Amino acid sequence: MKGTESFPSSFNMTQETQIQAIEGLINQILQDMPDIFLVNVKIKPTNNFKVFLDADTGLSIEKCVKINRTLYKIIEENNWYPEGDFSLEISSPGIDEPLKLLRQYKKNIGRNVEIVLSDETKKEGKLKEVKDDFIIIEQTTGKNKKAITTQSEIAFENIKQTKVQIAF
Repeated sequence: MKGTESFPSSFNMTQETQIQAIEGLINQILQDMPDIFLVNVKIKPTNNFKVFLDADTGLSIEKCVKINRTLYKIIEENNWYPEGDFSLEISSPGIDEPLKLLRQYKKNIGRNVEIVLSDETKKEGKLKEVKDDFIIIEQTTGKNKKAITTQSEIAFENIKQTKVQIAF
């Protein structure tokens, strides 16, 4: 893979630098997979890397395995952990994780969401629209003929957290 030469042969870096290096490698790997995007990288003190990816049309286990193998091979080839004392997990963030990126909001249009605002108040509704600076959710109160549907525009700067709600 091109570009890996710029990473140090010894992986004795700060945790933040390690995360940046992994993010850079993941972004290189994903260049040929425009549907998939990086959400987050976490690392535990035991050199356990957790890479969270998402995709516009769903992220298959097969794609996660392929990316995992590619990244693992690069880390080994660059001898970042000479003793092999690291682990690598690639997955989607999971339904209980809040949305972080605009791209995640867009892929969840039409789904029900719970939003915690900066002042800790909560709003629930169907995600109808996503713009660069705000989202629009639709809320329905009442039932049958007494049902009233309203739309609320919520600026991203006022959102503390948004989670997709799953109906069972």
